[in-house]
Amino acid sequence: MKKKIVYVDMDNTIVDFKSGIEKLSKEDQEKFKDNFDKHPEIFALMEPIDGAIKTLKELNKYFDLYILSTAPWDNPNAWKQKRDWIEKFFGKGEKNIFYKKVILSHHKDLNNGDILIDDRPNNGAENFKGSWIHFATDDFPDWDSVFQKLISEASL
Repeated sequence: MKKKIVYVDMDNTIVDFKSGIEKLSKEDQEKFKDNFDKHPEIFALMEPIDGAIKTLKELNKYFDLYILSTAPWDNPNAWKQKRDWIEKFFGKGEKNIFYKKVILSHHKDLNNGDILIDDRPNNGAENFKGSWIHFATDDFPDWDSVFQKLISEASL
């Protein structure tokens, strides 16, 4: 049986963006307060959202998982830092469940798949052709709620 394709956003879905802001110096917090995306190291400083890593490793048994994230166009460091972040928290090489399965795009709706897990409707998420699990909402406030929803769909 073919596994369903699930795309997972990074920022504020797997990655706690606020944790990166909190690690910036007070000077940098002030300097970049209107656009933290432009800080050259912001993405390297972030921690995972509670439950994200463990849940995704478990879901990988039932689904064909991919990272589908957007990186700021004006911060090329972010593109590399996102890939490095994935390796830091999911491992190196083929042991990494996202090995060669990372897509950075400003047009998420152009990807073919069954499910998108994303916290915002931006960059085409709200127009994704499959199901959109709107993370960090009342219906899906955390990774446990996402796991319960996806496991119920895996058995269909």
